[in-house]
Amino acid sequence: MKLGIRKKVIDININTKIVKVDPGNLDYNIIKEAADIINRGGTVVFPTETVYGIGADALNDEAVDKIFTAKGRPQDNPLIVHIGDFHDLYDLVEEVPEKAKILAEKFWPGPLTIILNKKDILSDKITAGLDTVAIRLPANNIALAIIRESKKPIAAPSANTSGRPSPTEASHVIEDLMGKVDMIIDGGKTYIGLESTVLDMTSSVPMILRPGGVTREDIVEVLGECSYDPAIIRSEEKIVPKSPGQKYRHYSPKAKVILYKGSVENIVKRINIDYEKYISLGLKPGIMSTVQTEKSYEGKTTICLGDRTKPLTISSNLFKELRDFDHMGVDVILAEAIDEKGIGKAILNRLGKAASEVIEV
Repeated sequence: MKLGIRKKVIDININTKIVKVDPGNLDYNIIKEAADIINRGGTVVFPTETVYGIGADALNDEAVDKIFTAKGRPQDNPLIVHIGDFHDLYDLVEEVPEKAKILAEKFWPGPLTIILNKKDILSDKITAGLDTVAIRLPANNIALAIIRESKKPIAAPSANTSGRPSPTEASHVIEDLMGKVDMIIDGGKTYIGLESTVLDMTSSVPMILRPGGVTREDIVEVLGECSYDPAIIRSEEKIVPKSPGQKYRHYSPKAKVILYKGSVENIVKRINIDYEKYISLGLKPGIMSTVQTEKSYEGKTTICLGDRTKPLTISSNLFKELRDFDHMGVDVILAEAIDEKGIGKAILNRLGKAASEVIEV
């Protein structure tokens, strides 16, 4: 069964409550209030170690509808279900293969989502009509506390307007979803800054549908084998997505993004040329640089993402800086590619989804 894209527009005007919670010193009064909202069919935004998520009771179709409406998300784009304990998995899926148990023991709680065959308890609204479901056990004290207090599996995609850069700080959520959700919990900046790795465990060889914080190399080290879905390399609008992030253009700021691939020396040279070209056209360009290259762009509008040798510094800043360029009024963002090893694959996947043009130099 395929679900069509939701076209009906529902007016939202919710009195959103914003609260701060220290993940290292939880305020259980707020946790209980958030869980109560979930159990009443409302929506709560909370941080995870990857990005902020907009959560609702995964077993309540009306609550799940509120997620799609708040985000403006197409209904043929499946949601990830978050659980508070590994054993909750058995309530939601038909079978837990041995390989899935091994991965969960190694990477849960953490930034790994696994796809398994679902039970009928989960409706088509969650899975976009598929027989499979994507499930994750997050590694954030606030998220875990809310899930466990609510005693419900929680559907929670990224808490942004669909297509926009995912939120890594509460301010990003407020910018996109204020008045569209019941509660926003400010738990500080997220650690990884990119959405979780999504791994299809229903194929003969486990297949990554979306790269993230758990890398192919990590999975191969544990299981001995792992492949990439071709859609990661070749974006197809006609595919039936089994995972968020597969089908639609994502992570895009208002500015046009151009991604430059090649040697660092050639990238810097071409970006400097193109920067001046856009200035001459009366546009305001901005450069997304790294520690190793930022001095090559002196006098130009530049944001340094992080260190090429420490890609986690880049992943944690990527979505924030895409939004920052918008706040600066930049018309076009000239972004450097980095090495695809490890989490670099996930970084380039997100930049590729955000970019309208890729230039090989």
